[in-house]
Amino acid sequence: MNVPAQRTQNPSDFGNVAVLMGGTSSEREVSLNSGANVLEALTSKGVNAFAVDGIPALVQAIQTGKVDRVFNILHGNHGGGEDGVLQGLLDALGVPYTGPGVLGSALTMDKIRTKQVWIAEGLSTPRYVRLNRGDDVREAAKSLQLPVFVKPSCEGSSVGVSRVLEDKDLDDAVRVAQEYDGEMLMEQLVVGDELTVGILGDIALPSIRIVPKGEWYDYHAKYIADDTQYLCPGLEGEDEAAIRALALKAFKAAGCTGWGRVDVMRNRADNKLYLLEVNTAPGMTSHSLVPKAAQQIGISFENLCWRILEMTLPEEVAA
Repeated sequence: MNVPAQRTQNPSDFGNVAVLMGGTSSEREVSLNSGANVLEALTSKGVNAFAVDGIPALVQAIQTGKVDRVFNILHGNHGGGEDGVLQGLLDALGVPYTGPGVLGSALTMDKIRTKQVWIAEGLSTPRYVRLNRGDDVREAAKSLQLPVFVKPSCEGSSVGVSRVLEDKDLDDAVRVAQEYDGEMLMEQLVVGDELTVGILGDIALPSIRIVPKGEWYDYHAKYIADDTQYLCPGLEGEDEAAIRALALKAFKAAGCTGWGRVDVMRNRADNKLYLLEVNTAPGMTSHSLVPKAAQQIGISFENLCWRILEMTLPEEVAA
């Protein structure tokens, strides 16, 4: 894999960098963890970076002239930084930021509408049923056939997600998903390998195959457990090339630029790949996957943060 050279070696090219973390979404704690790691990485390389907790504090810092660009590591929506609201604000204020813009952020925060785009583009994704409050969940489950996942359409980090194996568990799954705003979806459960592919500019990083100790990769396995296995690259040969190409195509089809992560399932029965979702501000914790994939091709955590930040610089900045 040919990794482009860094565009600059000079930390002063970045000016004052606000590392935006925390916020008020359901993923606040994960974001604070990610943000602390990013802040440490950038300052270790001489970048004048500082922490900002949430969007109102960021606006105040911008108004006082303290911010030249933003490293967005807010997760989620409703006070998180992945739903397009922050991106529109920063575009209006003329402040560069990491990650996808308004369209890619807003679209991929909504799993249902992301699926609709992928289906229109001929990209494979598990079958699903869109659910509103009061809909007949048993009829939906009958149309998909158990097992299924029930999840909020606009949450991340496995927040509000339930795996339903039996009809008797449907009501509890819906109750959990309804604790979060917006629509729900019921999604066909694909039995097989869970994989993820990090995106860095125009490069799809090596895939990672996730092998949780438990039966599926839930919030606990993602952020707490130390017994989840991460195999990188997750596939080999033509299969590895195929999943990277699919992930990059899916990322771009959803209007995304910059960096992110695409989650994929591989059906054990026929090895077919199914797209799950896009994460436009992936975690940067000790358990996070984009840093693991970058490390596989020789990009350290510190250099990964640098390269992500580099994408906010104007084209004329050269190394």
